[in-house]
Amino acid sequence: MLSEKMQGALNKQMNAELYSGYLYVSMSAYFEAQDLPGFAHWMRAQAQEELLHAMKFYHYIVDKDSRAKMLAIEQPPVEWDSPLAVFQAAYEHEQKVTGLINTLVEQAMAERDFATNAMLQWFVTEQVEEEASANAVVQQLKRVGDSAEALLLLDRELGARVVLFTLPIAGPQAGAA
Repeated sequence: MLSEKMQGALNKQMNAELYSGYLYVSMSAYFEAQDLPGFAHWMRAQAQEELLHAMKFYHYIVDKDSRAKMLAIEQPPVEWDSPLAVFQAAYEHEQKVTGLINTLVEQAMAERDFATNAMLQWFVTEQVEEEASANAVVQQLKRVGDSAEALLLLDRELGARVVLFTLPIAGPQAGAA
C-alpha cells in the first residue's frame, strides 16, 4: 500500500496527465480552426498518449491497493498567436511535467518506496522523448518562418504521425466495413 502522501502525489500526477491530454485536445482544436489538419492530428495523437500516461498512474495506484481519485481538471488555454507559439507552449508544458515527475522520484526515494521509484523510471525516460519531440517541431517552425509553403509541408509531415488508437465515429462511415 502507498503512503498517504505518495497516494496523494500520484493522484495529483494522474490529474496533471489528464490535464496534458486536455491541453493537447485544445491545441488540436486551435489547429483545426487554422486549417492545419496535420498539426491537429499530431496534437490528438499526443492527447491519446497523455491519456495512456494517466491510466498508467491509475493502474499503479489501484495495483498498490490504494485509491485513485479523479480531481477537477483545469481549463486549458484555447488561443495562441501562431503555430510556433502553440508548440513552444507544448514544449514548456513538457518541461513542467518533467519537473513534476522528478519531484515524485525524489519523494519515492525519500520514502524508500522502491516500487514507486521503479515505476516512475519509465516516466523519467518518457519525458526525455516528450521534450525532444515537442522541441523538434519548435525548431522546424523557427526554420519555416513566414513561409506558407514550408508550413503546409510541415503540416503534411505532422499529419503522418501514427496514432495509438482511433475512436469509432458516428455518421455515414460508421456502418461501412
